[in-house]
Amino acid sequence: MTIDSTAKYRKPEWLRKKISFSAQKEMDQLLEEVGIHTICQEAKCPNISECFSKKNATFLILGNICTRRCSYCNVLTGKPEEVNPKEINQVTVAVLRLGLKFVVITSPARDDLGDGGASQFYKVTKNILEKSPGTQVELLIPDFKGKIESIQKVVDSGAIIIGHNVETIPRFYKIRKNASYKRSIQVLKDIKRLGGDNVKTKSALMVGLGETFEEMVQVFQDLIDVGCKFLSIGQYLAPSGEFEKVKEFVTPETFALYKRTAMDMGFEFVHSTPYARSSYMAHEYLSNEDGDTNKNLLK
Repeated sequence: MTIDSTAKYRKPEWLRKKISFSAQKEMDQLLEEVGIHTICQEAKCPNISECFSKKNATFLILGNICTRRCSYCNVLTGKPEEVNPKEINQVTVAVLRLGLKFVVITSPARDDLGDGGASQFYKVTKNILEKSPGTQVELLIPDFKGKIESIQKVVDSGAIIIGHNVETIPRFYKIRKNASYKRSIQVLKDIKRLGGDNVKTKSALMVGLGETFEEMVQVFQDLIDVGCKFLSIGQYLAPSGEFEKVKEFVTPETFALYKRTAMDMGFEFVHSTPYARSSYMAHEYLSNEDGDTNKNLLK
C-alpha cells in the first residue's frame, strides 16, 4: 500500500493494534519504583502494552539520551548524563521481581564514552547471570564505532544472543546519523568471529521507506555471509510528523514472502510481520515456540 505523502492517510487494518493501558500502567509503575528505563517506553514501541502485559521488556541502560540524532528514532538526543553504577543492580532487581527467564538489554549510542558503554553491558549482564543463574540474556548493542575491544567485552559478558541492527538498506543510510552500513555488517561479523558457537548474532530491518525486494534480499545475503542467523523485519512507523516519512505500508503477504526468502537463504529464525521489532518476543528465537517453519535451535 503506497502512501500519497501529500494527503492524510489512515493505517491499514493490519496495523490497528489494540492497546491495554491498564497492563502498561502496572509495568510503568514497577519500572519507576526500580528506577530504570525501557526502550519500549523511550521509542514509543507499538507493542508496549502487549509485551508489558506478559511482563516482557527491553531494559535501557546507560541512560535515555542518545548522542546521535537519527531521523527515524524517537529516543531523546543530546548530552547524556554520567554512567550510573546503580543501574547494574537496578536491572537485576527488575529481573528478579518479574521472574524473567529471558532478558533483553540495550542502550542508546554513547559516543561520548571511550568504549561506547561496552563495560556497562558487561557488568549488567554478569550481575544478572550471577544473581539469576536461570536467566538468559540477549544484548542489542550500538556499533561502538566498530572498536574491537568493545565488541570483545560484550562477547565475554555471557550473553547468549548479541544483536546489532542494520535497520535499513544501504541506500537509505543517511537516516542513520554517524553510522555506516559497512560498519554495521562488520560489527556483526566481529561478534561472530570472536564469539564463535557460544554466541548467536541477530539483526533487524524496518521496511516501508521505499526499499525494493531485490535490495532487501541483498541485505539478507550480507547478513548470512557474516554468520548472522536471526532476523526481524517490521513496518517502520514514524513517531510523529517530524521524523522520516513512511512511504509504504507493506502488506502481510509481503512480510510472509520476506520470511520465506530469508529462511530459504539460511536464516534459522525470522520474525517478519508488520509489528515485528528487534526485541519483540525475543525468547522465541531460541525456544521456537511459535511452531512455524523456523528451525529448532535446541537440537
